Amino acid sequence: MCGRFALFRWPESLAAVPGFPARLESRWNISPGQSVLLLRATADGREAAAVHWGLTPPWLADLSRAPAQARAETLAEQPLFREAFARRRGILPANGFYEWRGPRRRPFWMSAEQGGLLSMAALWEAYPVGGRTYLSAAVVTVAAGPQRRPLLLDAAGEALWLDPQADPQALQALLGAGRVGLRERLLAGLGNSPQEEGPQCLTPA
Repeated sequence: MCGRFALFRWPESLAAVPGFPARLESRWNISPGQSVLLLRATADGREAAAVHWGLTPPWLADLSRAPAQARAETLAEQPLFREAFARRRGILPANGFYEWRGPRRRPFWMSAEQGGLLSMAALWEAYPVGGRTYLSAAVVTVAAGPQRRPLLLDAAGEALWLDPQADPQALQALLGAGRVGLRERLLAGLGNSPQEEGPQCLTPA
């Protein structure tokens, strides 16, 4: 399951998106409950925002139960996700994500096969509190053998996912598509703790 990822380097084209935080910090070990960068569609194009990682629809009473992941197989049926799937889809950019495998739970760094950023499909919600509105998001995950990984989008997939008029059948087909090649690297495990932060998290084994 995509429980942690990193965003520590980004192109100027991303930084130029309206709403991109002026002082966005490089992060090597982002965990659920923390702030993440979300891209979403507006009438004028794409917009960026720093949002809470953990989906919080307005009716959610217990915010400690806000899910960080949403299974692709049940997005259209589950009350927690179906409205966001229909109307509020976004993208979380990442340099890569972490995956722990085997009986010893060894950490692997998963990044784009061709380099550059990964685009992880996400859902977003707005949550009003005390006269202000906060945004939140969950990563959409797909089955990958015994693992679950984020749904990764190529350029065409991004355009479809962010299109507010996207055909529901096309979106369903996208949920089952493996469009982006990955490369993996076994790590030393210095980033196993969610409290660890910095480039040492990517130290090879």
